Amino acid sequence: MSKQIALGGLSIVLGVALWANAAEPKGKDWKANDRDRPLPKIVTPGEEPGQPPSDAIVLFDGKDLSKWVRVSAKGGPPKWRVQNGVMTVVPLTGSIQTKESFGDCQLHIEWNTVKRSHSNSGVFFQGLYELQIYDSYQNKNKIYADGVAGGMYGQHPPLVNACRPTGQWQSFDVVFRAPRFSQDGKLLKPGTMTAFQNGVLVLNNAEIQGFTVHGKKAQYRPHPPKQPLLLQNHSNPVSFRNIWIRPLP
Repeated sequence: MSKQIALGGLSIVLGVALWANAAEPKGKDWKANDRDRPLPKIVTPGEEPGQPPSDAIVLFDGKDLSKWVRVSAKGGPPKWRVQNGVMTVVPLTGSIQTKESFGDCQLHIEWNTVKRSHSNSGVFFQGLYELQIYDSYQNKNKIYADGVAGGMYGQHPPLVNACRPTGQWQSFDVVFRAPRFSQDGKLLKPGTMTAFQNGVLVLNNAEIQGFTVHGKKAQYRPHPPKQPLLLQNHSNPVSFRNIWIRPLP
């Protein structure tokens, strides 16, 4: 028996046993088809593809930036523009990050390079691990492979270039699993990222090699299990809308 869930605009079938594990006591050895096994909690999908399900935390609903702070200026209010349900990077005003911190999560975010050549930004999970945003339509704006939109910057190119034409809205649906560290700071388990761009798989459980850095080998450094989600200001007016997140067990 299986259960269908919504991942942004996608429908994905997962085994009920896998989804049910989130609410089950650890260490219990259930028999196959055991009717005493706790059922999965009920989540109501969004009414339209890409809309938040009932258990999502809406990070941007088109009205304001109340869930965000500036990375610089010691957490002051963001200076990005909000207009007509869209927020847009204002160059030289700094990147922004969520007030709330997250670990393992499912993220939906929509972005638009607003007809500006080489528009560049990124989604940084835990403020450290970047999913690249770039105007990569048909590779016309040439860049190194691990800098193409939908890739893990500096580490993993996307499996395919799934970009829509410049100026059209694009979507990311991501399952992020945070790295695990021991109490003394040793890496126990690398993080992973699975990402769909515009409904196309672009990262398949890709192993994170370390925090994002340009032109150098990625390395890990220990950090808390939950940290803010960051959107990069790369001095290009990239726009965003419909951002929501679901913490995962």
